[in-house]
Order: sequence, then structure tokens, then C-alpha cells
Amino acid sequence: MNDDTFVPRSRTAPPQTSVVGVLVPVPEPWAQVLVDWRAKVGDPQATVVPPHVTLLPPTEVPCADRAAISEHLARVARSHPPFEMHLSGTGTFTPVSDVVFVTVAKGIGNCELLASDVRTGPLARDLSFPYHPHVTVAHDVAPDMLDLAYSGLADLSAEFAVTSFTEFQQSPTGTWVVAREYPLTGPPHRR
Repeated sequence: MNDDTFVPRSRTAPPQTSVVGVLVPVPEPWAQVLVDWRAKVGDPQATVVPPHVTLLPPTEVPCADRAAISEHLARVARSHPPFEMHLSGTGTFTPVSDVVFVTVAKGIGNCELLASDVRTGPLARDLSFPYHPHVTVAHDVAPDMLDLAYSGLADLSAEFAVTSFTEFQQSPTGTWVVAREYPLTGPPHRR
């Protein structure tokens, strides 16, 4: 969820907007492994952004639209089934962006379908880059630390069931807090 940077809001008046993101969280024990690696390479987001696959990057929305957004996300969750995810190995967006990530080896299509549906209605928006599901493990770090993350996590393999997605909201201090979790209860996708 480090795709966009937002300027802190003034604290003198209630905010008219909030910043939300939607993601598939990486469960334990792998979440802590990825947090530890992100901290090891000096990534400033290590303790602020939980390990995840982004469905909707940080998006500024009117506070008045929050109820409609929750209804929209609940509808999306009801139309998608749970699925299996397998994270395996590393990749990088270099030279386009100095980011090292853990690769989504299984569950890519499910994430693409979810992300596409999430980014409709009250959350319709264009992306800066084509959607590519991944788990960021190094960003805004020195080149040697990018290399360390890339090689150090190359053998990572994590398999887990994705049974929900999570809406996060950015607090005034910049940390992300869970706004709501949405269980995936839709019928299986046809092949």
C-alpha cells in the first residue's frame, strides 16, 4: 500500500476525506517473517504497513461516502469465493520502481478479479501502474538492501486459504487501522 503518498490533514477541523486501502492480509506465521525481513533491510514501512496483497491502493474518499463504500465492498465479497494463495520466491519492479516483492504463484487470477471489482462504483479509480498482485518486502531502501531482500526471500514458500479481504483506513498519524473485514462467500468461479 505504498503506491501513493498523502499529505497529512489539518487537525483543526474534522476531515472531509479519509484514505482507505483494501487488501488481502498475509497470515501468521508468514506475516511476521515478512515484517522481520522488511525491518532487516531498513524499509521504513516495516512496522507501519502489514504484509499484504493490495486490491485497492491508498485512495482518498469523501467521509460522506463511507457507508456506500462498505456496502459496495460487502457486495463484492458476496460475489467472490474463498481461494488458495501460494506465495513463492521473489521478484522486482526495478528499473521502473525500486521494489522487491514476494511473488503470488497461485491466486493471481482471483486477486485480479477481486481488485477489478473493488475498483468500481464508489471506489472507481485508475492505477498508476498495471495491476500485479504481490507482497512488497523492500521499498525506499539502498540497492544492496534490495539485493539482500531479493536473495534472502528467494526460497520463501507460503500457502494459505484466503477467506476474506480487509479494508484499512489511514489514521492521522499515518498508520493503517482495520476498518472492516469482508468474508468471501460467493459461489465458486466457473472454469
